[in-house]
Parts: sequence; C-alpha cells; structure tokens
Amino acid sequence: MYINRLGERMLTKILSGNKVGIVLGARQVGKTTLVEHVLAGRKTLFLNFDVEIDKQRFLAAAVLSPADGLKSLGGPDVLVVDEAQRLPEAARIVKGWHDSRLPLKILLLGSSSLNLLDQAAESLTGRNEKLQLPPLTFEEALRSKDWYSNIYTPAILREQFAAPLRVFLLQSLAFGGYPEVVLAEDRPRLLRQLSSDYLWKDILQTGLVKSPDLIKRLLALLAHQVGNEVSTHELATQLQMARPTVERYLDLLEQTYVVFRLPSFSTNPRKEITRGKKVFFWDTGIRNALLNAFSTEEFRPDIGALWENWVIAEAAKYNLLRGGVSELFFWRSRAQSEVDLVVKTGDRLRAFEVKWRSTRPAGRAFHAQYGVAVQPVNSDNPFIGEQVEVC
Repeated sequence: MYINRLGERMLTKILSGNKVGIVLGARQVGKTTLVEHVLAGRKTLFLNFDVEIDKQRFLAAAVLSPADGLKSLGGPDVLVVDEAQRLPEAARIVKGWHDSRLPLKILLLGSSSLNLLDQAAESLTGRNEKLQLPPLTFEEALRSKDWYSNIYTPAILREQFAAPLRVFLLQSLAFGGYPEVVLAEDRPRLLRQLSSDYLWKDILQTGLVKSPDLIKRLLALLAHQVGNEVSTHELATQLQMARPTVERYLDLLEQTYVVFRLPSFSTNPRKEITRGKKVFFWDTGIRNALLNAFSTEEFRPDIGALWENWVIAEAAKYNLLRGGVSELFFWRSRAQSEVDLVVKTGDRLRAFEVKWRSTRPAGRAFHAQYGVAVQPVNSDNPFIGEQVEVC
C-alpha cells in the first residue's frame, strides 16, 4: 500500500525545475517509494550505489562524452541514483552532465547527509534543490487506516472518530512513523531490526565509529533523557568517553537523521539559559525500541516525555518538509520557568507548552518577557501541524 506523502508536492516542483534534485532522509523512510510513485509513467533509470554493478555502470558512462554516456544508460528522461553518498565523485560527474544541458533530470537520493551534502556543496552549488524526507507525520500515517478519508478535516476526525483516533495516536507514540512499520503486523520486530546496526550503517561505514555498541549505549542514554537538557560532559562521564568524541557521535547521529537537537532560545543571556540543548528522536518508535518499551497504554510512566518528543518531532517534520523556514527552540529562564517549544519564523514568535493532559495556562514568564501567549498542546488534539502552523 502506498501512503500519499506531503513531500510529493516539493518533489514534483523539483522535477519541473532545471536543477539537480537531492532527496535525503533516514534509511527505510520511503525516499525510493516516493520517487517511484511521483515518476510513474516516465522513462526512468534507477541506479543503486549499494549495488556494485550499478556503480560500475555509472562510472562507465562517466568516461564517455555526456551525450554518449546518456545513450549508454538507455537515454532515460530521469536518472535516479540511490545511496549516492557511496560514490564520492558522483556529484562531480553529475555536475558535468547537468552543465552539458542534457535532456535529463537527475535525482540523487541519500540515507545520510554525511558525505552527499558536502559533495553537493562543492560540485553542485547553485545547481541543486533539496527535499529532506522525515518519517511519516501523524496525518500521513492516518491515510493507511480504512476509516480515514481525505475529505475529513481534523475537527471532523476529532469529533466523529475520537475513539479510533485515540487508539491510533497511542500506537503512533509507541511505534512511530516509519512507513513499513505503520503498515506491519509485527511492529516491535521491525523496529528492533531498524534500531540495530541497520539504521546507523552509514555511521559505521565511515570508520569514525569502531563499534556499534558505543552508538547504542549513547542512544540508550539519550532515550532515557528525552525532554531534559543534555550535558555532553555527563554523557561522556557515563560512557567513559572523551567529550569531543561524544560531540562527534551526536553530530553523526544528527546527520543520519536518527536524532535532532533543539537549542535554547534567548535574547537576554543574563536571565535566560543560552547554551542548553535537548536531544529528540525523529521517530519515537526507534526511541522505544532502544528501551524495549512498546506499551500503548496512556498511563505508561514515560508518557509525558514520550508525548513531548512526539509533538516536537511532528513540528520538526513539518518544518523539514517546508524547507526549514522556521527555527525551533525550547526556552528556560535562570529562575527555571520553561517553555517546551518556541517557533521563530522571520520576526514572528509562537510558543507552546506540551503536556499530555494539562490545559492550564502556562508560560507567564515567557509572555511577560516577549509578549507572546504560550499555547497548550495536549493529546486531545494530535494534529500538530494544524496547531503549530508549520504545515
């Protein structure tokens, strides 16, 4: 079953333009499936650089003139290169083909931004457009349910489908939004596979991390600390690692779309925390797999932290799909007043208090400081894109 994605519009726009398309996202997030769906009916050649013969076919075409190289590949209208980060010279070769004005659209797909963005920055500056694809948003995942219709508004769904919507929300918190997981029967098994070496295969292949055990131990600590500020010094002490090594591992995990960091918002360093950061998982299913905690009960002991991760990840997904037009922060004063999510779009600020149940007014200190009312985000309304206005 194909689940319609919010990224389809952006991908269609990229394909209609005259630049090289770069589609990035974690492994198994649905990049290839999305591209195949949007390109259905067009003469397309798919090459996968995880497959040696595909890599050699590409390199053989590259030694010919651009026109002859294209002919040797069968003269496709669209060339899609999956796992493009596997071949460092791919971006340079693609630049030559693009500059030759061949009647060819090129898409580079990567499960990691570790190398591909660096290569593209060097060779394809001004010649590329990017789409970063996260796991399914809640509204995308809902499209897999037989009781869902795209004519239903969020208000109708909350009013007329309250019970199944609640069940699906709890499942989403527990199992996340990887497309295969959403559609599977045995979701814990799939998540355990993803959260083994597979999801950070790119990190291990760089040689920068010698043992997957170090990554797993770091991720387990981060999974326990979701919603709290993360101290790299404390992580280094607990893992018996050097602090720069922990920082490097966090960078790698962020570049491979496993986690993202939420910085603190501040315009007054004397009264506000300025250097703190929180770490969240792009997918709560991966977080739960690391802890082997797949309960779909709303009274599970970590429901508050899990809900915060889920909400902020939802906001981050929508922002990613819009090209990162907003900046996301948390806020904490030195007097310990706190706001869970601050969204800055241009000069506009919005602030949100994320609580599973509470609807009490919050964020008075933030309102006093910035004149911005803090809006509650609770589980009665799981349509985060609608609330945070980043969709």
